[in-house]
Amino acid sequence: MTDHEPSGAERLFGDFAPGLVHYTDDVLFGDVWKRPGLSPKERSLVTVSVLATNGNTEQLTFHIWLAKENGNSEEEVVEALTHLAFYAGWPQAMAAMAVAKQVFRGES
Repeated sequence: MTDHEPSGAERLFGDFAPGLVHYTDDVLFGDVWKRPGLSPKERSLVTVSVLATNGNTEQLTFHIWLAKENGNSEEEVVEALTHLAFYAGWPQAMAAMAVAKQVFRGES
């Protein structure tokens, strides 16, 4: 029996794709997210922007929540998504904004 809380990746895919769980937990969140040069707050805002740009709304809920936990305010996330509408496209920004509203205000 282990004494650690399983990660989200481990809960979803631990018995199905242990390699992906390892890369997610140990490499992505263990190494990449801890690199110097950008703060966790900055990394979160970059990640939210990229996911929104690519239309990956399924991953956005977690990453907007993480951005909030890493110190990004509602105003900062809303401003970033508004800004990217002009560069990434209106549909992507609108879809991402709906996710942000749900995370920050609990509204659909």
